[in-house]
This record gives sequence, C-alpha cells and structure tokens, in this order.
Amino acid sequence: MTRRIFMKIAGKILIVTGILLFAISAFGYFLWYKPKFNEPAGDKPFSFEKSVNNFEAKTIARIRQKALLAKGFVNSGKFDKEICFLIDMRLPSGNNRFFVYNLERDSVEITGLVTHGSGSENGTDELEFSNVPNSYKTSLGKYKMGKSYYGKFGLAYKLYGLDNSNSKAFDRFIVLHGHSCVPNDETAPFPICVSLGCPTVSPAFLSTLQNYINQTQASILLWIYY
Repeated sequence: MTRRIFMKIAGKILIVTGILLFAISAFGYFLWYKPKFNEPAGDKPFSFEKSVNNFEAKTIARIRQKALLAKGFVNSGKFDKEICFLIDMRLPSGNNRFFVYNLERDSVEITGLVTHGSGSENGTDELEFSNVPNSYKTSLGKYKMGKSYYGKFGLAYKLYGLDNSNSKAFDRFIVLHGHSCVPNDETAPFPICVSLGCPTVSPAFLSTLQNYINQTQASILLWIYY
C-alpha cells in the first residue's frame, strides 16, 4: 500500500518536473530565437522570400534591359513606337512570360503564358534554341509582326525574323497563334504544353493581343530573349 502511494507521488513529481522543464525550454527558445525572426534574411540559405524577390528582380531587370533596346530599335524603323511584345524564355513555361510592354509609359500592361518549341527541351531546366528547319526549337531574336490569317489553329500572325538567330522563321512557318492547350492562368510549378517552335498562347490571350495589333498601322516588334 505504502509502495503504491509512493509510486503515485513519484509519478506526479515527474509530470510536474516535465512541465517545468518544457516551460523553461520554451521560454529560452523564444527569448533566444524570437529577435532573430525579425532580422533581414541577408545571405541565409533557404530564404523563400529572398528567392522570390531575386526571381522577380531578375525578370524585371531583363524586361527593362530589352525595353530600352527595343525603344532604340523601333525609333530607327517603321515600327509602332508605343507597344512591343517581349517574351522571356528564361522563365518557366508555367509562369507568365509574354509581356505587352508600353514603351511610352515604361510599364508592362498585361502578361500571359506562351509555349516554347518541343525541340528546345533537353531534359534539364535550360532550353536550347535554333534557327534550323525541322528542329522544332524556339528561335531567339527580334521579330516583325506580319499580317494575320486563319490557318490550322484559327487566327495567326506571320512572323519575320530580323536577326541571324531567327532569319529562317518565315520559312519555318513560325507564327504567333493560339491553342486550347495553353491555359489562361499560370500553372507554375507545372509546365504547359509545347509547340513545334511557334510562340503559342491561349485563344483568349491572343484575342487580347489582337486588340493591340489592330490599334496600330505600324508593325509591332516581338522580341524573344533568354
């Protein structure tokens, strides 16, 4: 009987001791670590916020760089001086990487998803690009937006390559067109469908682009870069 009472008392002492140790540990944890939660991420690894900011900052930097060069290019030729289309192939296909850029306001007006060529994929995160016919790869460079027509995929726009890296675009039948496999909203981290080399967008986004194209008599510059 006495032994049973002793065991009960010992058990209660252990429980109380455990609670006290937990309380002391928790207090010490927050006393030591909480001030560090408010410190800037700095160069600490696994900082998600820092990664997102770097991702966006690099994207914006590339857009601004191309937009600045595009301004000089359109001013020297018969291109629309207000709007250009920029496609950043450095971004994953599940992210919006087609940018309608207002050169006069220095701002992105709208964004949308766009495919790359199936031949550009090589099993890594990096893409490959080519100007070779039947390579099914995306060609980097500046394009002149041509006239619209209705083909296999409905509304489409002819594209004329203006650089050595995309000079065969017209002969390769590289055009801007829509396809139902391209969604209207971002799918990242999941990729979207691929094309045979054409920059392909969703039908709804193509309709929006059509409104911009129809508002000008001059050709619009489309620039695919990496």
